[in-house]
Amino acid sequence: MISKEMIKKIRKIEIKSNKIVEEIFSGEYRSGFKGKGMEFEDIRQYYHGDDVRNIDWNVTARHNNAFVKQFCEERELNVFLLIDMSKSNSFGNKKDLIAEIGATLAFSACKNNDRVGMILFTEKVEKYIPSKKGKKHVLSMIENILTFQPKLGGTNLTNAFEYFNRVEKKRSVVIIISDFLDEGYEKDLKIISKKHDVVMIRVIDRAEELIPKGAIFTFEDLETGKTIALDNLKNEYKLENNFNMYKRNMINIYTDEDYYIPLKQFLRRRGRR
Repeated sequence: MISKEMIKKIRKIEIKSNKIVEEIFSGEYRSGFKGKGMEFEDIRQYYHGDDVRNIDWNVTARHNNAFVKQFCEERELNVFLLIDMSKSNSFGNKKDLIAEIGATLAFSACKNNDRVGMILFTEKVEKYIPSKKGKKHVLSMIENILTFQPKLGGTNLTNAFEYFNRVEKKRSVVIIISDFLDEGYEKDLKIISKKHDVVMIRVIDRAEELIPKGAIFTFEDLETGKTIALDNLKNEYKLENNFNMYKRNMINIYTDEDYYIPLKQFLRRRGRR
């Protein structure tokens, strides 16, 4: 049974996400995520200037007159959200932000009549929701993100990618939402990217990325429970990463900014490619 407080939270995210989709985001989603190709629609008489490669020679021979095939974009997409639910994503307001980002993308898919599904993972895949259409399905996904209690605390992106490749044979738009605090997943990321259209959304709290100078800090790793002492009296410490190699398909979203702005800018750039 969902609490009244949780129902209010889901409703609040629904209203905010729908507003963003309607007023800001809908066009960018459609142009950023293209259809899978062109599908046959109809046959009509040939007119001067038509591409001769589209002539249907069988119909032309039968009618003794030139006819061409018409095609339309195969628009319907299969969208999958792979969401990291490890303990590091419970830092600050990251979990609520991840729910809002997921809701906005899911409602955008719903508005465009696309199918959308979800995988929630930690060190292993803990929940798999097959892709479907419809608002009720999207609301159920949001509820799952907000109420989900993971059994494990760590992150294993490789396991998530391998599981998705096993269960989903249809070419999909795969949106990975994580802080990417993991190692050794690059090979499996390349494998999944060859078959699917992959977008990575890295959700970051600035306190995780930059530690100011002037003190000795003691940190607890939320995923392992280990404590780490860092002498930072003289120099500030910045988290090193290799994310530049994924820059083309990665969006960095900070918890203190309006998430839809970098999301919109990224999709607008994709639409121009």
